[in-house]
Amino acid sequence: MAALLQLIHPPALTDDEVIKQVAQTDRQRAIGMTVAKFRDRLFNHALYIVKDHQEAYDVVQEVFIKAMRETRFFLPDFKMKAWLFRVTSNLCFNIRRDKKRRGAILKTMQRPTSTAPDQYNRVFGDQRQGHILAAMEDLSRDHREILTLRYYSDLSYAEIADALGIKLGTVMSRLSRAKGRLMEAIGDPGVIES
Repeated sequence: MAALLQLIHPPALTDDEVIKQVAQTDRQRAIGMTVAKFRDRLFNHALYIVKDHQEAYDVVQEVFIKAMRETRFFLPDFKMKAWLFRVTSNLCFNIRRDKKRRGAILKTMQRPTSTAPDQYNRVFGDQRQGHILAAMEDLSRDHREILTLRYYSDLSYAEIADALGIKLGTVMSRLSRAKGRLMEAIGDPGVIES
């Protein structure tokens, strides 16, 4: 009897299954449907983690770019929602971690702001800043440029990609290599790591 009822009234497809069916004939339309379905929820999720509207927007944009590149995304067994939220969370936590690291770098590079810093802190801060700046001079032009854009100009990865005319993935890998080279040159991994 149950089999007969399923033939008469087949179970309704979920939104994800409909999107996957559309993707078989029109991938661009399926991507548009996916964006329309998940963008607000992903934005709110990202905003909750990063606490910044622009960064949350950038994260959601990057998530959908990754989704378009993911060859398995529209396969029948692929868990679209879980994947989208996991990638969003990972990108957001990377941003929070990077902010913490960036804050550590900026603290070492800035002069003390109090009107009467004690002599020890002023000398130590000046020496450390000078050491970092000297080490940056030994880096390649690309590495100096990307470190400057990220830590001095405080640009997001997407803004750096636009400024340099490179892909977002290239920004991330170049920045990672530049930080590694700077740590080697300084000989103090605590400068960049939290």
